[in-house]
Amino acid sequence: RAPEPQGGYNVVFQPFSGGKPSGEYQVFADGFAGASKQPGTAKHRPSGVAVGSDGALYVSDDNGGRVWRVVYQGS
Repeated sequence: RAPEPQGGYNVVFQPFSGGKPSGEYQVFADGFAGASKQPGTAKHRPSGVAVGSDGALYVSDDNGGRVWRVVYQGS
């Protein structure tokens, strides 16, 4: 991809119907790459997601070595 600006580096929601993708995806979380869009300079790189028994969404970061926990706060 270099020298093009890096793309992706976000977490998306993809609706499904009947076990197949239906409709356009929606960006759920972004900004992982940081301010620079130069290839190879991303601060974080989301690489996997899982839903925990607590209802939280866990996002692994294979560039920053973290697991992000996302929870709903509201009524």
